[in-house]
Amino acid sequence: MIAVQAVLRIDALPDEALEAAALFYAEYVPQIRDALDGDVESLAILLPGAPHDHTAWRKAAVQDLAREVAPKRINVVTGRDCPAMDATLEWLESAPGITGQLLPVDGTAATITA
Repeated sequence: MIAVQAVLRIDALPDEALEAAALFYAEYVPQIRDALDGDVESLAILLPGAPHDHTAWRKAAVQDLAREVAPKRINVVTGRDCPAMDATLEWLESAPGITGQLLPVDGTAATITA
């Protein structure tokens, strides 16, 4: 059976960390739960890059969601649109043990290769 990975792209969040977290939980968590219904085995959430003060709430969110939806998988990929993000999504789709991770990708670091 082929693993089915859904992707949820969130293009913009507020600049302030508290406001971004509040919007994420209020607006996007229900969408995330809906996206994992049915045959979907994993979900990759794409978030735009953000300042360092957003890291804690993003890690907590993905870890809590991963525990909630287990055995399905959920991960967050952050950064700007680039080939490295596409490579990360492809890698996640074939990495059944990876869940609850916040993966910052900027396109300038090492590239994931098959």
